[in-house]
Amino acid sequence: MWKRACDTAAKCIAKAKEYNEKRWDKYHMEPDLKEGDQVLVSTHNFNNIKGPQKMRDSFSGLFTIIQLIGKNSVEVKLTEEVFRKNPVFPVSLVKPYFQTEEDKFPSRKKDPTPPDRVEVEGSPGPVQKIIKARKIRINGKDQRQYLVRLKSQKEDKNMFGRRGHTRWKPSSKEIKSF
Repeated sequence: MWKRACDTAAKCIAKAKEYNEKRWDKYHMEPDLKEGDQVLVSTHNFNNIKGPQKMRDSFSGLFTIIQLIGKNSVEVKLTEEVFRKNPVFPVSLVKPYFQTEEDKFPSRKKDPTPPDRVEVEGSPGPVQKIIKARKIRINGKDQRQYLVRLKSQKEDKNMFGRRGHTRWKPSSKEIKSF
């Protein structure tokens, strides 16, 4: 009886192990880290950072990987702020550093910044201030329109127009809809 219970338990453990390995292998990806890469380290286990915990940064520093230790840990070159810490961190507490959003998301398009200075022909004066921007669809294409205040006009004479477009039309309806 004891032998049969041990055999059943061993079979159940083997089956559970196989199931867990299958689930782990399905979603687990090896970290794409190399020596010399710059990384950020989680501050979850850092107790020497002052201030309330909810106000702390969740990741710290900009550290360089000195070496990979096995598959699941890295050794980093620490800065003076945290030099007393052990420089070896598990891969789960490390994330790669991207200098800009374009590096992280290369297919993402950045919205154009509003023009600093707009010269408009046919307008009563030069533009004093760009108040707001919005997207509109003209002939099946998205375009930006800017609500502009001219230097020689009062607030109620604000105008909408597009960048590089020579005819700016004042419209009180559109101004009120903002």
